[in-house]
Amino acid sequence: VRGSFAIKRSREPSEAQLPSAAAMSADAKKAAGYKAVDDHVRSGMVVGLGTGSTAFFAVERVGQKLKSGELTDVICIPTSEKTREQAEGLGIPLCTLNERSKLDVAIDGADAVDPNFALIKGGGGALLREKMVEVMAKKFICIVDDTKLCSGLGPSFALPVEITPFCHMHTLRTIAALPELAGCEAVLRTGDCSNNKPDGDKPAVTDNGNFIVDLSFKTNIKDVRAAAKALKSTVGVVDHGIFVDMTYQVIVAGGDGSCRVAGEGGEKCWW
Repeated sequence: VRGSFAIKRSREPSEAQLPSAAAMSADAKKAAGYKAVDDHVRSGMVVGLGTGSTAFFAVERVGQKLKSGELTDVICIPTSEKTREQAEGLGIPLCTLNERSKLDVAIDGADAVDPNFALIKGGGGALLREKMVEVMAKKFICIVDDTKLCSGLGPSFALPVEITPFCHMHTLRTIAALPELAGCEAVLRTGDCSNNKPDGDKPAVTDNGNFIVDLSFKTNIKDVRAAAKALKSTVGVVDHGIFVDMTYQVIVAGGDGSCRVAGEGGEKCWW
């Protein structure tokens, strides 16, 4: 079938004293972001700065280490206007791929990570710039909290696809009909481009002036590489949020702030 359009004891903390889920999540993201910079960024490097709530902390850490003098002669390439604004506010020297095509390391989050380290990215609407920058890095470090781990891509987070505004509904229907994406439901993202929730009437617009279609799945995408190839070959598609054969290492933070590392120099996949 083709796709369509959580009895207290007296010594235990009260609920008010317990950290909220959001606070725990922020602590996990901070732990992963800081560890990535501490482990992989050295003076003299060209560094790709990702986009999103986890990458935010990696950018923050780079700024801290440059200000303290622990890092020097670092130049960074941001993957979105939001990241550029954050980095400039922290005094981080920036350039683009026009000036530096080769990066030592790129650090970014992901919306889903499968056992083969294939990723879904683009929940924040920056998938094209993220992919352009991160594919040019010697090492791409993926930073996530453990809620992003999955057995297969598709059901846990909708797959974003960046498309041209011209005849966008035609492209949406064409994508939904691809056999490699059988079972998907294609929805045009509206409102704020930086989330995949419908919060407006008009199409969400990326930093590149394009639209995004989010593809929801009830079951795992059967062949991730085939799906990526089919999307990339579709006229009207600019790029998609499948990042495959790119990840050097995944830094996974738990709710307690502890981190485990999978991939090169770390453990084998445990999820």
